[in-house]
Amino acid sequence: MSNSNILVETRGNVLMMGINRPEKRNAFTLDMYFDLARAYYELDQNKDLRCGLLYAVGDHFTSGLDLPQWGKVFADGKLDLEEGMLDPYGLLEENRCRKPVVMACQGMCYTWGIEIMLACDVRVAANDLQLAQLEVKRGIYAVGGATTRLWNEIGWGNAMRYVLTGDTLSGQEAYRLGLVQELVEPGQQFDHALAIAQSIAKAAPMGVQASLASARQARDYGNRIAMQRIPEFMPQIIKSKDSVEGVQSFLERREPNFTGE
Repeated sequence: MSNSNILVETRGNVLMMGINRPEKRNAFTLDMYFDLARAYYELDQNKDLRCGLLYAVGDHFTSGLDLPQWGKVFADGKLDLEEGMLDPYGLLEENRCRKPVVMACQGMCYTWGIEIMLACDVRVAANDLQLAQLEVKRGIYAVGGATTRLWNEIGWGNAMRYVLTGDTLSGQEAYRLGLVQELVEPGQQFDHALAIAQSIAKAAPMGVQASLASARQARDYGNRIAMQRIPEFMPQIIKSKDSVEGVQSFLERREPNFTGE
């Protein structure tokens, strides 16, 4: 699936999803949101896909939302998704993509760009990255997860420093604070992110998804609930073909060949 503004391509077990409106600095439209939601659904549902890679074409990840298109959405206070879509922001834990997504970003990464970053699991950035949660400078506020997630990533004071002012956060500072995991030269972010996504895709899919689900539960519902639910994942996994393959490949000193079964 692809159109002029969202590129979707499969490479092995990785689904690559590209923001492709560089002539408008990848300003995010409603149609782009819905197409990205369809791609996330495909990633979630397709058993052959094990990891997503989110990236953007051009010098900038995004200059922000195409605000005239989003006015009615903000006024109504809701955004209805059709069947076959999953919210890329993953605001409802019980209805989000169950597979990990790696993000590659560069240049401007404003408003929704930060919030989609917070919904991704691993982030690689070019060192020219400039982050800004600009909503308070536009008379609105962040509604895609920044108010609930950013402080958990970089600490309360650090998050409020940028959410409440709309000031710019550099790539170097984002790396220092742990918001991005790798900082590379411009133009290298895609390849580095793809390498991470492919490494995730080589691991046992059921193990990866259980690890991600458990970690998300701890983050969203607290350690106690997450610890209580850890035993729920293990019986199905320990009986899987991949579990047998993991042990056998270790004994035979070879790379495992996981099938997700």
